[in-house]
Amino acid sequence: MSNHDQLHRYLFENHAVRGELVTVSNTYQQILDNHDYPAPVRLILGDMLAATSLLTATLKFNGDITVQLQGDGPLKLAVINGNNQQQMRGVARLQGEITPDATLRGMVGNGYLVITITPEEGERYQGVVGLEGDSVASCLENYFLQSEQLPTRLFIRSGEHEGRPVAAGMLLQVLPAQHVGHDDFDHLVQLTTTIKNEELFTLPANEVLYRLYHQESVTLYEPQAVSFHCHCSRERCADALMTLSDADLHEMLEQEQEIDMHCDYCGTHYLFSASEISDIRHASADATRH
Repeated sequence: MSNHDQLHRYLFENHAVRGELVTVSNTYQQILDNHDYPAPVRLILGDMLAATSLLTATLKFNGDITVQLQGDGPLKLAVINGNNQQQMRGVARLQGEITPDATLRGMVGNGYLVITITPEEGERYQGVVGLEGDSVASCLENYFLQSEQLPTRLFIRSGEHEGRPVAAGMLLQVLPAQHVGHDDFDHLVQLTTTIKNEELFTLPANEVLYRLYHQESVTLYEPQAVSFHCHCSRERCADALMTLSDADLHEMLEQEQEIDMHCDYCGTHYLFSASEISDIRHASADATRH
């Protein structure tokens, strides 16, 4: 198994179809490290992580993409955030008991999947799809069908291998403004469906592609590294504190003597004493006057 998470893009020479293959097991492990999620929630986060990485790679600009499940079931929220540099993070929030055999719909209840695309330049876009499928992959395929009108198939696998969490995935998509016969695309989909979990989790990308498409001409491009990265910082927490009123800050400090700001994504704690908050307040006031 590779020690590095990677995204590989590939192209079929004789069909107007592109593909992606991603392994995100190390990133997945880091997302799980600071939490004690039930097994079905762990699997959902693995699926969402692999899928979000694949979606991020379809963006043709610098920016972020956030994929989130939300509903009224015991899994209140599951979210993965990534960017064009393949820096990923994720978290889940529970509001009830989740049984070991819980399904996607059973966990989320009445809910939906939200895809938010935020380019560094340009308009923010948000797409919402209902939970009509029984997996993250099928819900996202519905999203592509509705919003992009591009035939797209996702093959997502999460689980355990040799005692550690693993997640990986593949994507096939017809190139925009290109005509591909249904039979050609379906043929490639059928070949990809035969991928075994262990192959996807353990084999190098070129070997996976050879096993699946050895009768096709496929160009495999240089990989892009995928990593866990949290955007939290002490400065961001300080900025958030400055949005609170003096009365709110005073009340929080009276209760605990210091304010503990905790990042759900990475588990980091940022502690602020009364004197530190006073200094930040004065610095902020000085900056505003100047």
